[in-house]
Amino acid sequence: MNDYALFIAAANTATVRTGGAVALLASRAFRRTGSAALRAVAVGFGTIVGGSVLGGGVHLLGGAVALGVVLQSTVTAVGFGILLYSLYTETAAVTERTKISI
Repeated sequence: MNDYALFIAAANTATVRTGGAVALLASRAFRRTGSAALRAVAVGFGTIVGGSVLGGGVHLLGGAVALGVVLQSTVTAVGFGILLYSLYTETAAVTERTKISI
């Protein structure tokens, strides 16, 4: 293990927890609304989280820090591409919201 292993593990843990929470919330919102943009957000964040897990696993199990960084960075770039796509996706299904008075 190198001197940065603890910091890499902490950063990947934070990425998995926060990115996973965003992906879960976007997925729930997609199921509720049917919005293709929200589906793309969920897939994009899920991809970023998957890249973090993949890169961390390669580093932890294989001991190859450089390969882990390359894999994580590549998958993160793909995830951000999916998020960029979500900003340009047309909303296909719009649901009516019920106004609730308190």
